[in-house]
Amino acid sequence: MPRPLQRVLKALVLLGVVVALEFGFEIVLPDAAWRQLALFAMVNVIAALSLNVINGMAGQFSIGHAGFVGIGAYTGAIVAGNLHQQLGGGDPLFGNSFVVMPAALLASGLVAALFGLVVGLPSLRLRGDYLAIVTLGFAEIFRLTIATATTGVADQGTVGRLLGALGGPIGYAGPDDTGVPQYAGPFWIFGAVIVATVVAWRLKFSGWGRALRALREDEIASAAVGVDPTRYKVISFTIAAAGGGIAGALLASMRDGNPTVQPDQFTFNYSFDAITMVILGGSGSVTGSIVGGVLVTFTVKLIEQLQGLDSVLALKAAYPALDLNALRMVLYASILIGLMVLRPEGLFGERELFGRRSARKKRPPVGPAEPVPATTGAEAAAERAGGAPPDQQQQQQQPTGVALEREVKPAGRDFE
Repeated sequence: MPRPLQRVLKALVLLGVVVALEFGFEIVLPDAAWRQLALFAMVNVIAALSLNVINGMAGQFSIGHAGFVGIGAYTGAIVAGNLHQQLGGGDPLFGNSFVVMPAALLASGLVAALFGLVVGLPSLRLRGDYLAIVTLGFAEIFRLTIATATTGVADQGTVGRLLGALGGPIGYAGPDDTGVPQYAGPFWIFGAVIVATVVAWRLKFSGWGRALRALREDEIASAAVGVDPTRYKVISFTIAAAGGGIAGALLASMRDGNPTVQPDQFTFNYSFDAITMVILGGSGSVTGSIVGGVLVTFTVKLIEQLQGLDSVLALKAAYPALDLNALRMVLYASILIGLMVLRPEGLFGERELFGRRSARKKRPPVGPAEPVPATTGAEAAAERAGGAPPDQQQQQQQPTGVALEREVKPAGRDFE
């Protein structure tokens, strides 16, 4: 089967899967809490894949990814809320999502990419801890600017009114304060995961991805062979920010989720979780980011579920001063420490769960051709005449038992 036809068939199969999930997800997971957790895990996968571009492939240490996710969440919520009003309001319909979600995702990605470019141009000349401090400061500035905005005051200027319209610490609940419309169902979230995986995979195994890995290993040597470190880092940082913004837009409109976008959702803890997903799965590994995103999300939820066991409740009744929430974080941190001790390179390292197939079929090795003995003119004439070659005639004339002596020409210093 031709390769383009195989790609078309794979795309059609994946499209059928996400459409089936859209209409059958409630049958697969009847509990709304588990549906919300599954969709949230997929949003975290997109955030981890985008962060892997700069932290895993380029080898930079950014710990402010929550800022770009938050920018995308607020932008997507504003666009989705206003478009929902123009469509007549009511329940979010799957047909209307093809108008609302593309606009929300595009706007969120572009705004987050713009902020990524503004932050990346001056800061990516830094390395290591200095870059981490700058990105962390940016994320905290974004969160605190919205969280400390004054709401309900008219005389505070244009910027103050715009920030106050985002809801301050209470959060943004749409233009009419009825909640952000939840258009992002399984079709859009799982579809975005597939697209993000394909983009990350293509980026890693392209010339751009190889240049990023070269910068990660040795920036001086890469610059010596023509790789511009600043250009590659800034564009990669912009791509990662755009991916984080798309994840934020999906989080804001996620079905069965919180219809209010709050600044406390994008604290340092969210950035820390995203970094954990990348490092745990394997820095630079696309499939590792996917596994890390799912594993971290469900591990936290599993530990929360363990708190409802009868034995744990009995322990809490016997010791009222025991803080189970703090114990949950201790257990979570212990699991991470154990994994890092056993697998310091992550679950996959830089390897992938599925190997790349070579586009060309392997041909059987062809050995060198056997030498063909040269034929002199006399030998060719004798063969045409039907007789034996001259050297064979001489051998036939020699008496039996007499060895033929061949003249050995000296070579090199033996000739001297």
